[in-house]
Formats: sequence, C-alpha cells, structure tokens
Amino acid sequence: MAMLYFPDPAKLKTQKIVFEDIYPARDSGTLEQLKELSSKRRAIEESINESRFITEAIAREISGGLTSHAEQDLHKLEQYLPLLENLVYHVGLVSDNPQIVRCTSVLKIRWSSALSPSSFFFLTGPKFFQIDNLQFELGMALFLYGAMIREWASEVLSVDLVQSATLFRKAAGVYHYLALEVLPCLLSSSAPERQPEATSSVSSVMSLICLAEAQAVTVRKAEEKGNTGLLAKLHFGVVQLFDEAHVILHSATKECKDISARFVDFISSSKALHELRSYKYLADSIKVSGQIGVTIGILRLALTNGQKKMPGQESWRLLLKEEIDEVSALLKKYEHENDFVWREKIPLQDELPIPEGKKIVSHIAYHPQRWERALVFKI
Repeated sequence: MAMLYFPDPAKLKTQKIVFEDIYPARDSGTLEQLKELSSKRRAIEESINESRFITEAIAREISGGLTSHAEQDLHKLEQYLPLLENLVYHVGLVSDNPQIVRCTSVLKIRWSSALSPSSFFFLTGPKFFQIDNLQFELGMALFLYGAMIREWASEVLSVDLVQSATLFRKAAGVYHYLALEVLPCLLSSSAPERQPEATSSVSSVMSLICLAEAQAVTVRKAEEKGNTGLLAKLHFGVVQLFDEAHVILHSATKECKDISARFVDFISSSKALHELRSYKYLADSIKVSGQIGVTIGILRLALTNGQKKMPGQESWRLLLKEEIDEVSALLKKYEHENDFVWREKIPLQDELPIPEGKKIVSHIAYHPQRWERALVFKI
C-alpha cells in the first residue's frame, strides 16, 4: 500500500560561510581545521544550492561509490557534522568573549526554509533567515540530515521494507535530539524572525511524522500475514501519531506563525488515508464474526470522514480517492448482501466500535559525534 510522499523538508538552501576568514586562529592546526570545516560545508552548499554541476559518475566517485543522491548528501553531512560539533564546543568555551561574539555575527549564518510559504515568493530566490548563533548552524545541518535520512528511507521503500522502517526511525531520532538538545538554545536569541525548521516544536512534529511513516512501512510487512484485526490497530496507531503531530503543529503557530499550508495538508491527508485503511480492516474483521450491520455502519462512517476534505496535491488526492473507491465498493457489496440475505439493522454512529490504536515503533536515538581536536583562537 502506497504512502503520501512529501519531500519538502529536504529542500533547504544556505549561503556561503568561510570559517577561517572570520575566526582568528592562533596556530596553524586551528587554521587547517577551520579550512577543512569550510571545505566540508562547501560540498553541502554546492549540492543543496545546485550551484555546481557534476556528472553522476563523478558524484558517485567522490562519495565512495554511493549512487543515491540522498546517500551522497548524507555522506557529506556525516563528514561535516563532527567538525562543526567541535567548533560549537570550543566557541562555547569562550562564548562570553566580545570578539568571539562579534565573529559569530560576522559569519552571517543564513538558511532558507522549506516549510514556510513566504520563502518561495522572492523573485531573486528563496528568503534567507539569519540567527547569529552557531547552534543555529548546527540545528539546520541536523534538520537537513534528518530530512536526507527520511528521503533515503522513501527511496528504499520499494525494495527493502525493513531498511526503510529503520531509516525512518533513525530520522525520528535525529529530530527528537534536535528538539530536545539543540534548538532550545536558540530561544534566547534576538533574531527578529525564525523559520519553522529552527523551532523545537516543528522538529517534534517531524519526529512524529517519521515514526508514523516507520509504522506505516511496518504495517505493509504485517499485511503479508493478513490479520485484519491487528492491521486495523496498526493503521490506527499511524493515525494517532499523525494526530499528535497535528496537535503540536497547531501549538507551533504561536512560536512560528509562517507555516506552509502544504505541510499541514500532508499531515491531515496522511491521517485521513490511514484512518480509512484502519476502518476498512476493522470492518473486515467484524464481518468475519457475522455482524454485517456493524460492518456496514463502520464503512459508511469511514467514507463520511474520508470525503470531508480532499488533499490539494493531485498525487495525494488520487491515492485517497483510490482508497475511498475501494471502501465504496466494499460497502456496496455488503449493503446488497444485507438487503437480500441478512436484513440486519445498521447501528447508529455512536453505537459503532471505534478502532483501537497500537503503536509498535520507537525512534532510534541519535548520538552526536565530535571530532575532538583543540581549537585555539586569538582573543
């Protein structure tokens, strides 16, 4: 069974940073590390900004044979993040020094947003947000890292369900870490505005989305066994995870008002899709026990809920319509059967059983790596 595809979180852009031009190195070792940091970041800049064209063969060779674009970007981020963690650590040791504070603001750390509608209305390119804090750079790099793991999970979905579910859980772990350990440090920053990606609440939403997607992949594996009662519970577990994400996103509008309608639509449409599937399997399991009146009532309710609001994106709408058509066909079949054979009374809506949710996935914890090398600044 297909899932809704939402690649937007990975569509971030950034502006160039040259660390060695800003932070004054006291020794040659520090200077070399700052240059290496800039070099590793430049590789990410060129990839996500699409500012340098290289052939697939060269990209594959640079990344050690990796063929997937998402994997190649992950490789670049995994080389950059430990060096960045080390810079964040050493700058943090002297963070009260006015010269270091000035250097960090001169860096002009600027990232675009993929989840904010205002980012796409600039004729000269995306709107960039600036926060003069290295935790902002770390946060945005980690947000991109989580998004790229999620992209890779979507890429392998058709060939390896187990690997796909594991990758979604890893992405959930990155966003969980980001929400709890990195982004709260930005609350005290005096930036006039910040993009959704720089808020803890949106990272919490992304963590829940990745968990919901991991469970949706796991359900596909469970569908091979055909236990309809269990499948109803697992799909409703996906519904509950998307519902949690929706609740947090609603509260996130207090922290960041500019959140794209497409992001909201993805969450509500995914919830509607899995709710339909949950009710369909619940009806199936009840039909086996001979309660055709209850089965018809559940399918009618599923259709009423599923048709309330169709997604804006065509591919999502087609997927939801496909599910609605399947439920409609089942309902028509059972109504015909009931009219001519069973003649059971259809229960009222408040008399119908409600699906019980079962969540069976958890995030895989992210453990940051720091390249422990001394950095000494002239201050």
